[in-house]
Amino acid sequence: MKHLLARAALALTLGLGASAPALAQVNPTEKSVSEDALFQALGSGDYVVGRITIPDANAGYLIKPDNKIWAALQGDTLHMVSIVAIVGMIVLLAAFYMIRGKIRVDAGLSGRKILRFNVIERFAHWTLASTFIILALSGLNIIIGKTVLLPVLGEAAFGTISAWGKIAHNFLAWSFMVALVMVLVLWIVHNIPNSVDLQWIQQGGGLLRKGVHPPANKFNAGQKVIFWAVILGGAALSFTGFLLLFPAEAGTPADWQFFQTIHAVTAAVLSAIIIAHIYIGSVGMEGAFDAMGSGEVDENWAREHHSLWVEEVKGSSGSARAHPAE
Repeated sequence: MKHLLARAALALTLGLGASAPALAQVNPTEKSVSEDALFQALGSGDYVVGRITIPDANAGYLIKPDNKIWAALQGDTLHMVSIVAIVGMIVLLAAFYMIRGKIRVDAGLSGRKILRFNVIERFAHWTLASTFIILALSGLNIIIGKTVLLPVLGEAAFGTISAWGKIAHNFLAWSFMVALVMVLVLWIVHNIPNSVDLQWIQQGGGLLRKGVHPPANKFNAGQKVIFWAVILGGAALSFTGFLLLFPAEAGTPADWQFFQTIHAVTAAVLSAIIIAHIYIGSVGMEGAFDAMGSGEVDENWAREHHSLWVEEVKGSSGSARAHPAE
């Protein structure tokens, strides 16, 4: 019985499909079929196909020469792109911090607060931020985890982390997409480029020299770049990620590989941009974290970085929105 089952399993997995006329003759019921025989069956670029009974014909492919190109892209090119994008950005920010230092409020903190982001805006931001970080880390693990984490953690720990990372990646993607739509609806009106942005760019946003404070609305040109990078990059990640979750919708295997490559490259570039955003919003600029922490910012900070927005707030509601810090 065991002999019959073994012969049947081998016939199922290595049998030649009748619909692949270009395949060489390999007898799947032989006691053993060598790897060399399988590769000889490829001939000049044909596929090795097994017999299947399910509707998805792609499931019958055992060896496809085109996959070697994709495997090399995954193992070499995307590996290097991810490392250069992330490590390169961290090195640049570290150098910037050593040269420029922390960007302080030149006039000093006033102690008066202005509401910058309400609770709904902060909820959308932190949901998007937290899910993206988990998605980025779990996705990065797929690209470089075997070469970076596996030797350090060992097979057992790495396997556990990777398994949970895959689950988190698949399910938190939906929360990420919902938060992305929320952020778009809440802030798109403030992120339309205008002539003020040109002046901000010409003066380097006041980031390069002390005492320089170009006018800006609620979002300056730098923040608008990040906003659109997140929206467009997040949309690309959402679309390609959906096709990776449901590969039958992607089309051919070549289409799936293309979407997977776009997904990985977009994630690497967007991760580098978000690292810069995190830097400015935390250690890089005094008072910046308060905007998404408590939702209130110091009035002097607001005047130096978003003077036009402060004038708009003051003009619409007087001093009611500004009050001493407790």
